[in-house]
Amino acid sequence: MLDFIGMVITAALMLLVVNALTTFMDVSRVARITLAALIGVWIGLAAAAAGAGWLTISRPVPVVGFFVVAPLLATGLATAWPAACKAILSIPMPVMVALNIVRVFAVLFLMLAAEGRLTGPFPYSAAWGDIITGVVAVPVLWLLKDGGARYTTAIAAWNLFGAADLVLAIAFGITSSEGSPLQLFPGPGSEAMQHAPWSFVPTVLVPIWLILHGIIAVQLR
Repeated sequence: MLDFIGMVITAALMLLVVNALTTFMDVSRVARITLAALIGVWIGLAAAAAGAGWLTISRPVPVVGFFVVAPLLATGLATAWPAACKAILSIPMPVMVALNIVRVFAVLFLMLAAEGRLTGPFPYSAAWGDIITGVVAVPVLWLLKDGGARYTTAIAAWNLFGAADLVLAIAFGITSSEGSPLQLFPGPGSEAMQHAPWSFVPTVLVPIWLILHGIIAVQLR
């Protein structure tokens, strides 16, 4: 039952993110369709990798790490193109903050931990960090209603916390598993993160949220 709920929520979140980015990004219709298609292909690759059991591969480097790093590198390289950089920075900050509210669904990690399907510090750190980020995103939206210029420090602090939570979750995923310190979610008690729907969190949602936090940081500057 928990997997069913997780599939519904993760699918809805990925659809929400794609629609939000393609709707609010100031680009042409062709660019919107292209972006949606690229994200769709990425989600398909993530699903295929999980289905094939590739996410359990940890040597020489964890395959799941590729799904985290590749979107970040692609976005960084895209900013070297002025038109792409302008398009990325055109996403309204309130939209990006609002997309973080849904991180409260990380409460599902606590449920997985209660069932013994996630162990170690990862589920608790990731869950509570995401829940706090999602809850605090609501008052941050209120601060942004008048432009947010007077509350830059508070918004920046929330943004830093949200990004740090994701980085810390990845770090715990790497170091809390058994075996090589380069392993990411392969050990006993962490099998859930290797298969859908939970595998979509590190392979799709985490990179997107990290990118959004980076864009917010640049906009605040």
